[in-house]
Amino acid sequence: MHKEKFDRLVKIMRKLRRECSWDRVQTFDSIKAATLEETYEVLEAIDSKDYDDLKGELGDLLLHIVFYSVMAEEKKLFSINEVIDGISEKLIRRHPHIFSNVNVKNNKEIERNWEKIKMEEGRESVLDGIPKALPELQRSSRMQEKASKVGFDWQNKEDVWKKVLEEIDELHKIEEENNKEKLEKEMGDVFFSLVNYSRFIGINPENALRITNTKFMNRFRFIEEKLKEKDKKITDSNLEEMDKYWEESKTTFE
Repeated sequence: MHKEKFDRLVKIMRKLRRECSWDRVQTFDSIKAATLEETYEVLEAIDSKDYDDLKGELGDLLLHIVFYSVMAEEKKLFSINEVIDGISEKLIRRHPHIFSNVNVKNNKEIERNWEKIKMEEGRESVLDGIPKALPELQRSSRMQEKASKVGFDWQNKEDVWKKVLEEIDELHKIEEENNKEKLEKEMGDVFFSLVNYSRFIGINPENALRITNTKFMNRFRFIEEKLKEKDKKITDSNLEEMDKYWEESKTTFE
């Protein structure tokens, strides 16, 4: 990366903060939602393998990092240079097998060292640092990953699958009691065990669910389009007709 190009972006943002009435009134809180939206747009571009779009979305995300940093600079909290220095030093510190004389045998040891170094940096728990605002599937996955890195884990995937079936069975039994509070807890246990099994077979549960959601959305819109061709609204259709088009949609959206 040419330093001049990055400096130009920072200068543009500073100018906008001075001269654009919209940019000037923004705060850390006011652009949070947009930052999250930009992050998801990056993920969508990756999922669709649209790399021209990904290039643009990464630019939008970079803009937000610069935006926050310039606002912090104005308040004399920190500068963009401190942000860059901070992450550079962290990467060096947490990769002693690259930048120091630490020997590791495999990626498991690298991950274990990573967690050990974070604890030495002042974290009280291995689970510290997992954002509470993460989607719960992703948060569950991260907790299980971190616990696994320090040796707290199942020994094989067969036992994890048995746990999934056990939790589903418990959920079914609780359902008969008609106790919503208990049912909610048991449903949570089912999700947690499924996330754990996903980890064991190398599947990101958040990605898996996003793919399924996208598939459902595409198939449902297919139904709407087919009905529109017949000058019908979906509210004028019935389950039998919709189900017919749903089956047709499977040849297009697998």
